[in-house]
Amino acid sequence: VQLQASGGGVVQAGGSLRLSCVASGLTFRNYAMGWFRQAPGAEREFVAAIRRSGDTYYADSVKGRFTISRDNRENTVYLQLNSLKPEDTAVYYCAADQHLIVSSIRSAIHYDYWGQGTQVTVSS
Repeated sequence: VQLQASGGGVVQAGGSLRLSCVASGLTFRNYAMGWFRQAPGAEREFVAAIRRSGDTYYADSVKGRFTISRDNRENTVYLQLNSLKPEDTAVYYCAADQHLIVSSIRSAIHYDYWGQGTQVTVSS
């Protein structure tokens, strides 16, 4: 299984980015997909997730600014980042799990597969 994340970059506060994560080696439509982020010196934190059903979940810090979506034909999950803030600066990781339940969806330890991360830097 491979998860390839891309789309990171350097933007000014208030700007936007769209992250992509292409999955291979698994039956994508059967997996819940999540995005996490990790800033320097901080723990990895939940950002957003989307279940097989299409139900979406967000961290309170990004709700209303970020949107997660998936395209099962392209084996890709997206994260649209709008109204970016300097505190959004982090490495963003995508993750996949086949048996994720709602109560575990915000917990990194419950995801089986991880991508390599893409850097998002927001300047003030």
